[in-house]
Amino acid sequence: MSEDSEDSDRSISDDDDSDDEPFLKFVSDDIHPCTLLAADSIVDPFFPRTTQILLEYQLGRWVPRLREPRDLYGVSSSGPLSPTRWPYHCEVIDKEVQHIEWTPFFPEPVYVPTGLEIEPVYPNSKEDTVVYLAEDAYKEPCFVYSRVGGNRTSLKQPVNTCDNTLVFEARFESGNLQKVVKVAEYEYQLTVRPDLFTNKHTQWFYFQVTNTQPEIVYRFTIVNFTKPASLYNRGMRPLFYSEKEAKTHSIGWQRIGDQIKYYKNNLGQDGRSFFSLTWTFQFPHSKDTCYFAHCYPYTYTNLQEYLSGINSDPVRSKFCKIRVLCHTLARNMVYVLTITTPLKNSDSRKRKAVILTARVHPGETNSSWIMKGFLDYILGDSSDAQLLRDTFIFKVVPMLNPDGVIVGNYRCSLAGRDLNRNYTSLLKESFPSVWYTRNMIHRLMEKREVILYCDLHGHSRKQNIFMYGCDGSHRSKAKGLYLQQRIFPLMLSKNCPNQFSFSACKFNVQKSKEGTGRVVMWKMGIRNSFTLEATFCGSTLGNKRGTHFSTRDLESMGYHFCDSLLDYCDPDQSKYYQCLKELEEMEKHINLERSFDDSDTSLVEISMDVESSSQGSDSSDSNDTQTYLLKLSSQVKNKKKYLKTKRKRNATLAIRQNNRRELSKTEILLQNTAAKKIDDTSPPATRNAFPGGARDWLQLPVSGAKFKVYGKEHLLQKHEESNSKVKVPGV
Repeated sequence: MSEDSEDSDRSISDDDDSDDEPFLKFVSDDIHPCTLLAADSIVDPFFPRTTQILLEYQLGRWVPRLREPRDLYGVSSSGPLSPTRWPYHCEVIDKEVQHIEWTPFFPEPVYVPTGLEIEPVYPNSKEDTVVYLAEDAYKEPCFVYSRVGGNRTSLKQPVNTCDNTLVFEARFESGNLQKVVKVAEYEYQLTVRPDLFTNKHTQWFYFQVTNTQPEIVYRFTIVNFTKPASLYNRGMRPLFYSEKEAKTHSIGWQRIGDQIKYYKNNLGQDGRSFFSLTWTFQFPHSKDTCYFAHCYPYTYTNLQEYLSGINSDPVRSKFCKIRVLCHTLARNMVYVLTITTPLKNSDSRKRKAVILTARVHPGETNSSWIMKGFLDYILGDSSDAQLLRDTFIFKVVPMLNPDGVIVGNYRCSLAGRDLNRNYTSLLKESFPSVWYTRNMIHRLMEKREVILYCDLHGHSRKQNIFMYGCDGSHRSKAKGLYLQQRIFPLMLSKNCPNQFSFSACKFNVQKSKEGTGRVVMWKMGIRNSFTLEATFCGSTLGNKRGTHFSTRDLESMGYHFCDSLLDYCDPDQSKYYQCLKELEEMEKHINLERSFDDSDTSLVEISMDVESSSQGSDSSDSNDTQTYLLKLSSQVKNKKKYLKTKRKRNATLAIRQNNRRELSKTEILLQNTAAKKIDDTSPPATRNAFPGGARDWLQLPVSGAKFKVYGKEHLLQKHEESNSKVKVPGV
């Protein structure tokens, strides 16, 4: 309520100021000089005990009014950020950890094994020195209650100035390190902490090292990973940050390490197997404060600072409203952003909705960098961003699991459970963020159509960026609708050919995934329901092949997402129908291949297929080695039942080669026919954008060049002329 409206409501005549008013019986002369008084401070039987009524002294009388609504934003430009809350027993150092943002001048190459890498084995020895031990995490078997800032403690210091032992620390936001043993003068054995209140999910590490010496080769070995396969065996390097490098040369996180090896060790117990990651490194400076991490950190505090910047911006805050969706178990806030051009009554129902969520798995920090890139673009001042805000209503939940992010978990919340398996759960108190997200989407679908849902993740075993979707029932396959659900990922691969791999995308619904956000939203009626997976490593495509993704690469994926959304909803649907045609041809080609497949599959081929499955992120199934090998052997046995003789295989091969030649001729004929049809029916703007005709665009491979933007100008022109509803076939 504005001040003017309040003053107009208070124009009460003096005749009404009688002694009979119960509100004034308690007023004494000694408090008349006060300008504001809370109602609960008044002890009077006639006045209600409440904190929501304020008394304001105006024109010789006390006027009651309601207190202003609480700050619904959770972040405020006029006050401090909401403090982070930890489980009460977690020790947290007083020093705040901050890092600068930086992009390498050149893409950072993956590590190429030399064949000389060693596999350190560390037998248990009482003579080894424990230099770091975090036992506070095991003081409680489950979450009890939270405390602002956690159990504050001081930073550890070297024992004496002559001691060259490295000093380790991880008791800060998102940090993870449980134990460090000094096994040699410059060699350390590390153990990472499992997710709180569980005994598994050891993947994320993020810790500080001080008391460094330059030009000395140190070896670090983390010994309690549980996944048999890792991107570290495909050239991924750990991340390193130096505070002196940041201060003197403005250099941030960089990929480092030599003699990198990921291997099975001999520490397994009770049938469990463990794997080690080892690397060597030379620190650049003496007495430096450095950090190592599995992926680029992005904390809950980082998010709050980003949202605070939006809230204090007079331009962006007009079309981006920040609200608190719910509170977590530890009473941290889960934010939801509504991004759209302010609605008018006439078009309030016309706009369709797009939903994005991220960080349901706290250790998948790359998803937050993609989310940041998306928000940077959609809140920017470009004409395309404006067009997207005019066309859609975006609902964004940038961090679904802030509790897990704060304590340094890899996968679970403080309930000790994977939230991305509990979207169907009715336990609102145990899984509040996913319960309220599902409820918010359900209410949104009652008001308007949701055109797309996407949950952002990170993947620990596959390269590139790709999507998981939902194929649907046999009925949808019979109608051909399932191919329409693959159009958006295909467009994304064309717009981002050096990062996004369409061939790595999968479109099926496994029983173990029925509790994921992707499947639940699809069953609720959102046809385009996806999980976007980003590798922790890098790309095998185009000019980025053999390099790591930087934070800028991840952020650019957010822009390409918006770019593809415009292509998908372009009223000039040439791209849409061409992608559909391309998918149909792919399907025919695959079916033809299957019809002549001799099913002669080797163990290596099967193991590669299992390794490229969705278990890297979108699955919480056990990665136990014995189970893994048992599955492989079972598949091999099943394959061997259908092996053919050499003569039959040779005959099949000849038939297959002949059919491929025939298929190539058919594809050329179809392409020419489709090109002629598009050229004859496309508007002049489309034909002018491609001087060579539609063949120029048709010849783009799935992982080829970027879409031309001719459709966007056409969309912008139509939008400005008619501001009409965007119509997409089958959506």
